[in-house]
Amino acid sequence: MFFVYILQSTQFSIFYIGHTDDLARRFQEHKAGRSNFTVSRGPWELVYVETFPARAEAMKREREIKRRKSRRYIERLLELNNGAWKKLVDIKDLEVG
Repeated sequence: MFFVYILQSTQFSIFYIGHTDDLARRFQEHKAGRSNFTVSRGPWELVYVETFPARAEAMKREREIKRRKSRRYIERLLELNNGAWKKLVDIKDLEVG
């Protein structure tokens, strides 16, 4: 299974969009500073996740969201799919499995 996820910085109120086959591992990488974009802009909260059976589908969806280049689009996506648009999980709460 593959995931498209959106993180939101609690400090800067910006978004990071990515895809992975292991959410917990990827969040640990973000937390450990292994992502150039997220290393200096955290802390981060997971606010959105979609699942896909194949990597190609997840990559296509990630590109679709990024192509919009619209904060309003992302916020609307979160509102529609996450109701009150609350954080789903703190990165620190996920365990690598």
